[in-house]
Amino acid sequence: MSLENNINIKNKKASFEYSFIDKYTAGIQLSGTEIKSIREGKSNINDAFCVFMNDELLIRNMHIAHYFNGTYNNVEEKRDRKLLLNKHELDKLQGKLKDKGLTIIPLRLFINEKGYAKLDIALAKGKKLYDKREDIKKKDVERETSRRLK
Repeated sequence: MSLENNINIKNKKASFEYSFIDKYTAGIQLSGTEIKSIREGKSNINDAFCVFMNDELLIRNMHIAHYFNGTYNNVEEKRDRKLLLNKHELDKLQGKLKDKGLTIIPLRLFINEKGYAKLDIALAKGKKLYDKREDIKKKDVERETSRRLK
């Protein structure tokens, strides 16, 4: 198994901040040096979010570090990047985004078997403070029961 298949960059705080409604896997339109940086694991999706512009889905605030050997081919680290979904999925997402409080957030950045960078995204609704507290309580209860079973 090559190093490429081990790339799995997660947005860890997404499940704590949001409840997921639908999940999709999208391709990303990248330049040559950006994919090389992702293969080295030098990217971050924690502050990223997705927006629609001109009927295209873009990801904003996704940080991909400059490739060390990239010279003048390097591009801006936090530029907008186009996400590649089929027309049916884009129409469905755009229709659901009109509901109040919904957003599209990235969950996981990975490289598939063919060597392409893919992004798992989710249509999500922000959690309230009491929802977060309930999640913490559930995790504590599960942790205690697993300790008792050992």
